Amino acid sequence: MKIITSREDVENLVLGATVLGTGGGGDPNEGLQLLLSILNVGKVIEVMDVSELGSNDLVAVPYYVGTVAPSARSKKPRKIGDPLRVAVDEYGKVLNREITAFVATEMGGGNTAVAIYIASMLGKPIIDGDMIGRAAPELLQSTANIVGIPLYPAIIVSETGNVIIIKEYSDLEDYEALARYVSILAGKHAVVIDTPMGKEQAEGAVVRGTLTLAMKIGEAIREARNKGEDLAKVVAGILGGWVIFRGVVDAYDWRDEGGFLIGNLLIRGSGRWGGLVFRSWIKNEHIMAFLNDKPIVMPPDLIIVMDSNGPVTNDKVKVGEEVAVIGAPAPGIWRSEKGLELFGPRHFGFNFEYVPVEELVKRHGVVEG
Repeated sequence: MKIITSREDVENLVLGATVLGTGGGGDPNEGLQLLLSILNVGKVIEVMDVSELGSNDLVAVPYYVGTVAPSARSKKPRKIGDPLRVAVDEYGKVLNREITAFVATEMGGGNTAVAIYIASMLGKPIIDGDMIGRAAPELLQSTANIVGIPLYPAIIVSETGNVIIIKEYSDLEDYEALARYVSILAGKHAVVIDTPMGKEQAEGAVVRGTLTLAMKIGEAIREARNKGEDLAKVVAGILGGWVIFRGVVDAYDWRDEGGFLIGNLLIRGSGRWGGLVFRSWIKNEHIMAFLNDKPIVMPPDLIIVMDSNGPVTNDKVKVGEEVAVIGAPAPGIWRSEKGLELFGPRHFGFNFEYVPVEELVKRHGVVEG
């Protein structure tokens, strides 16, 4: 068990989680404020390895579903001031059991912080891990769906007053549509808690150590800033990845579609990448990347865009900004047959067989050492 009590550790965690959020994963500013509010009321963040769970413990997964796209909130009045608290209270009633620990659904400056906040405010530990190992746009992208753990029962709560219990769903697509629609009605996002797991199930599903990894990344970025080092190279080294492109944002077209931020980011190469064009297709997160219209990173592998200060979320991209792009391998569980079915290029409508990023960067021959 590790105890986090310092602002510096919290800032490192949120910064590193934002890197792993691959452009999405929620608002890191909101996430940081949530975690600082824990420290401000004298509470601590207890981080435990999944192996430390007891045989009778019960883990659940809380998060926001919605879009990072700037949008007008619902015109409906806000009826629930703290949907997180309502969701936890109601979910306990549904399960008729006490939740003894929480785990983040994904890595990201916002959604990772949500899980930590709920756990800490209730005096419960947060598992050192998450259910993806990065951020992803759909409820389908959960390791629980690879290993056969149902996400139900679930609860969905919106600020506008919807409190919905999902006893079961017919399939994952229906569940995704139901949760997404509640977020659309709410104007931005809704709170979801799902995937109740015992110790054995959690040990098989959780991508371990990602909170520790996030803190390591955040600390390294802050140190690199102070030393004037190349942030992208530092992060790529930690992730076992590569700086695959550098240039200037030339165009960024996005739309809020069905509760997702859908878009394309174009970067014109500079330096050794002069004359080349990088394009990322976005569905909340960076999903598929092309170099001169040929794939260079395919899902589920990570695409991370960074500027001179750190990671850039997809609601903050600015035309004319100088950026670097990192490509890094996804956790191995996502490279399985079932993982690629849920998170591979064909799932998102791209007619390509998955090729690992380490092979694609060799083919392009533009990898920076």
